[in-house]
Amino acid sequence: MQTATQVIAYIGIGANLGDARANVQDALARLARLPGASLLEASASYRTAPIDSSGDDYINAVARIATTLPAEELLQALHAIEAAHGRERPYRNAPRTLDLDLLLYGNEQIASATLTVPHPRLTERAFVLVPLLALAPAIAVPGLGPAQDYLAAVAGQAISQL
Repeated sequence: MQTATQVIAYIGIGANLGDARANVQDALARLARLPGASLLEASASYRTAPIDSSGDDYINAVARIATTLPAEELLQALHAIEAAHGRERPYRNAPRTLDLDLLLYGNEQIASATLTVPHPRLTERAFVLVPLLALAPAIAVPGLGPAQDYLAAVAGQAISQL
């Protein structure tokens, strides 16, 4: 019997509706209980202004998990956690009770109808790069190189650790 291989994945977490801080903490708790995955570490939480959006500031974090779930199944599990928080998608970049993005899935590059990994805007967003680099300072983005190399490009985006 073959055992499933564990993959290290990084999940971006954000919220700006309701009790955003509590929603981020609950998402981490749900990731820790996710069948086929274990929460290894989470970054601190950060406050950021909305980008290409409106509404209250966001609370953001990044989680590192080990998982045996295939990437598409992991994405479905993340969507189920969002749905449990009443996530709605009325329009692109709408304010949200909870947003979970699969940022990195091992060293894989995935381009399917439902999933793009690495996350397509990972290198353009301080709210992803700063907490990701706090967890993994030397991490490389598959196909793009060291994540650290993209920090200067997002230096103008306001972000503060909570």
